[in-house]
Amino acid sequence: MFSVYSVVKGCCVNAEIVAIGTELLLGQNLDTNSSWLAQQLALLGIDLFAFQTVGDNEKRIEAALKLACERSQFVITTGGLGPTVDDVTRKVAGRLAQKQLVYNETIAKQIEEVFTKAGKPCPKVNLNQAFIPQGATLIPNAMGTAPGFIVKIGKNQLACLPGVPFEMKAMFENTLRPLLKTLSPSGTVIKSRVFRTTGISESLLNEKILDLFEKSTNPTVAVLAHADGVDIRLTAKAPSDAEANNLLDGLGKTIMTRVPNFIYGLDQDNLETSVGRMLMTRQMTVAVAESCTGGLISHRITQVPGSSAYFLAGWAVYSNRAKSASLGVDPKLIEGKGAVSAQVAEELARNAREKSGANIGISTTGIAGPTGGTPEKPVGLVFVGLSDEQKTQSLEFRFSGNRETIKMKASQAALELLRRHCLKLPLKD
Repeated sequence: MFSVYSVVKGCCVNAEIVAIGTELLLGQNLDTNSSWLAQQLALLGIDLFAFQTVGDNEKRIEAALKLACERSQFVITTGGLGPTVDDVTRKVAGRLAQKQLVYNETIAKQIEEVFTKAGKPCPKVNLNQAFIPQGATLIPNAMGTAPGFIVKIGKNQLACLPGVPFEMKAMFENTLRPLLKTLSPSGTVIKSRVFRTTGISESLLNEKILDLFEKSTNPTVAVLAHADGVDIRLTAKAPSDAEANNLLDGLGKTIMTRVPNFIYGLDQDNLETSVGRMLMTRQMTVAVAESCTGGLISHRITQVPGSSAYFLAGWAVYSNRAKSASLGVDPKLIEGKGAVSAQVAEELARNAREKSGANIGISTTGIAGPTGGTPEKPVGLVFVGLSDEQKTQSLEFRFSGNRETIKMKASQAALELLRRHCLKLPLKD
């Protein structure tokens, strides 16, 4: 058995991930393995230089792995280690390593035990998984039947893991992570911090931090746009967690001064969680009346554990009749101003608050499309209402995108108004 440490001793290596599986290319499965592995490599201070995705085709897998092993010092594959004819990763790895596949009796017994414990006979085809390249370092699989392994390809290393996410993660944690730690003997870490914003466009945000983006090399700065907002990601590389955090803290303070009213959270925070904390701290309650979002806001709020402390009621009043029957909106108001109007949004928010006894009422009414728009009221027009005991008001938005995107943007706008209300900020900058 070779030592991974001896191969690249004293240096921090670059890595590459190759995801194998035709289902990934067809879009039938999402490649969550690669994103998870990328995060783990960053925590270990290992630079990830490339991703590849390839289907279950022997020639294309060989070409992908050959390229990866030529340009990257440590390559990790996921997938293609199953027992069936299209699982050819071990065969290709053996050929590139110039090693024969050998039958491992210990692995074969472990595979048979998995089926015995389940009370089933072991199909002969599953024993194909007991073949691994001669001299490879075994990566045991305690969660399934497909073992992984590490082989040397030229001067570099290839680690092959199964594609089943929970099996892959366990094998990485138990075997591969300890080996990879030796690749960064100085303790180098790569850490990121994400500042989550909403209510500001990508272009305007870019203007406000352009000088930081151009000047900063450690941490680096990136702007990432999503349907629900724009993220600012800082990434620092340092010998230790503490030093990386100091770098992130320093630049992070500057970021906060540039766009203070638009940042609602960090890293994995979402807006509903941030708003929930504010409502809980302030002992405030909310009720929701939704037309175009069809219950999405209520769903997002109640996804947060403990939301029963501040969420009192929600109405999905999609039809004009429901708006009047359930929340008392005057039919004449709907007829005169239209269901998609500032006045109806305000009436929905006010009546939801009063009917539920909540401190705050919020509402949405709009045209999510793809049909129903007019020149005066196009698809994407949304009014969001907010009402408290002192004032009832609304804002108009013009969103772009498909139906699902418009609904998400509308729900985000409503939650953002609620956040700003809690912080006593202007509803719109």
